[in-house]
Amino acid sequence: MKRFFILFLILIFNSTLFSQSKQYVSWSYSQKKINTNEFELTFKAKIEPTWHLYSQIETPDGPLPTIFEFEKSKDYILIGKTIEPTPIEHAEPVFDNLVVRYFENVAIFKQKIKVISNNPFIVKGFIDGMVCNESQCQKFSPSPEFIFKLEGILAANSNTLNNHAKLEDSVNVLLSDSNKNSSNISNKTVIQKRNETDLKLEPSPQKKSNTTYISLFFAGFLGGLLALLTPCVFPMIPMTVSFFTKQSKTKATGIRNAIIYSFSIIIIYILLGLGVTLIFGADAMNNLATNVWFNLAFFILLVVFGISFLGAFEITLPSAFINKVDAKSEKGGLIGIFFMAFTLGLVSFSCTGPIIGTLLVQAASTGALAGPFFGMFGFSLALALPFGLFAAFPGWLNSLPKSGGWLNSVKVVLGFLELALAMKFLSNADLVYDAMIITREVFLVSWIVIFGLLGAYLMGWYKLAHDSEMKFVSIPRLMIAIITFAFTFYLIPGLWGAPLSIINGFPPPLEYTEAPGGFGGIKSIINSSSTNTSSLPKHMHSGPHGIPAFDDYYFALDYSKKVGKPIMIDFTGKACINCRKMEAEVWSNPEVKRKLSEDFVLVSLYVDKKNALPIELQKEVLWNGSSRKLKSVGDRWSYLQNTKYQSSTQPQYWIIDGDEIHYSDSTSYDSDINKYIDWLDKGLNKFKNNKNKLQ
Repeated sequence: MKRFFILFLILIFNSTLFSQSKQYVSWSYSQKKINTNEFELTFKAKIEPTWHLYSQIETPDGPLPTIFEFEKSKDYILIGKTIEPTPIEHAEPVFDNLVVRYFENVAIFKQKIKVISNNPFIVKGFIDGMVCNESQCQKFSPSPEFIFKLEGILAANSNTLNNHAKLEDSVNVLLSDSNKNSSNISNKTVIQKRNETDLKLEPSPQKKSNTTYISLFFAGFLGGLLALLTPCVFPMIPMTVSFFTKQSKTKATGIRNAIIYSFSIIIIYILLGLGVTLIFGADAMNNLATNVWFNLAFFILLVVFGISFLGAFEITLPSAFINKVDAKSEKGGLIGIFFMAFTLGLVSFSCTGPIIGTLLVQAASTGALAGPFFGMFGFSLALALPFGLFAAFPGWLNSLPKSGGWLNSVKVVLGFLELALAMKFLSNADLVYDAMIITREVFLVSWIVIFGLLGAYLMGWYKLAHDSEMKFVSIPRLMIAIITFAFTFYLIPGLWGAPLSIINGFPPPLEYTEAPGGFGGIKSIINSSSTNTSSLPKHMHSGPHGIPAFDDYYFALDYSKKVGKPIMIDFTGKACINCRKMEAEVWSNPEVKRKLSEDFVLVSLYVDKKNALPIELQKEVLWNGSSRKLKSVGDRWSYLQNTKYQSSTQPQYWIIDGDEIHYSDSTSYDSDINKYIDWLDKGLNKFKNNKNKLQ
């Protein structure tokens, strides 16, 4: 049983660390000139140990062959077929010992082409196929794409000194085929026309900022500490620890059981977070977080829980279900301890439910399983620590405050916080539809009232239903009241246009106001920009801080070619908190603002914008393995980000040019201004260097 328990822990952590799909073959490309009008293109595959890449020769009922699909062009023609090395022929266990042709470790393919164009041109396409080991197979997903930049016949004739020189500029390309579904591996080769390309100067895999996961961990840890101080959890600490210490034959056994109990709590909540995310999908959870109806439902849920915390009624799970789980905790051993921890989770649901739900929504914004893992790990760790520590040092129990009226006060404080947080979800729904009901002023007034009433409650100026008599205001309570009142007065200038940087991302943006003509200082902020909105191109508007921004990806591509500037793609959302925080904390920096305004073409693509697409753009697409119709503007950009950029995280930033060649890795929310400037400069310099080489 002990070995099983340790193995179970290892599997839980390993499944999280390796939740992202690994690619078992990597490609690199090179080219050399054979003569004036012929080139040899080389495709080098580096294959992971124990994995096999298959020959271009198809084996009936066998694996998918490797296929090099070249985009049709008038600039060149292919000379013969793609040449491959001599494959290994061997029986493959994964295909019922069918004899197949494959390559191991390294395989080099070559294709000759004849140049027709007099001018420089590109050769592009993608590679289709699969890799297998002895137990499983993986189809290329996304399909590797390639691009070669070649000189035309005239350029070759004018450069006689380098007629046979190897061209050093080759482009490594990867990612994205919107019509490829990795979960459905067929033994029949299916090649589909690509309707979009995503060309890269170098691998630019999506990177999640470590600060995002760290902040989620600490947010979860803080939520766990708050849950500890609720009437549902706090009284359980001395009761549970006393049970382990008194029922165990030795002190060491009691400590061991309490530690197992603590680990069980951690496992249960991590499984809860991962389970919810796996059922709905990390991408789906993130998309759900920007859905109008989800935000309205969560608003109602938090209001109901908030009113319950204030003492209007009690929310509990069915007692019959709790009793059944509790009965299993009496079996003893590891299973009994595990069900004791499970019972704690069920009994404390009325207090922990809103905290967990809010945390999972925030964690889902990462678009990856690691988000819910770190959030729930932080929450469960804070919840579990006291049980292990007090079991090891039972004398500390005497220092714990006695249960009493203060626990109800904690619950009331959480009730006010839930009501304040509920306003954010209502604001999200309003922002997505541009309804202009929950404007910045309305949002701030609601928070001023909520936190003002909270401060008055802490001072004892009124009581609620379950409050006990308070003879005096304790020092900790007074300190919290002072902080609450200070925060309340801090919010008031926001009604007249103060930026309120402490709560960036929570209220609607500065421009989402009832008086854009001047009330609240908005007019002066907009006029401070040098942007003349009347002279902006089609689909461009004055964005955050007056930075000119396109709202259409394809218009931005065309404009980039005209002005010779790189594009900074901003995948964002109306209901995205971190997007607003980046705009307020980083884009407001004078140097960042100057670069985005002068050195880049900014395009902000709102993935949750509900404006209907023109009829001619409403089309059926294959999205995540199923057919779906793009109906709204948000659908269009969400589909673009999911299929071309393999992500659903907002904000997410890329630097490309008008030909969709990439000059950066992606970056997401990070409030480090110098780091962001460095990222912009690196992308800009790569763009300039490439531009100079082509001239």
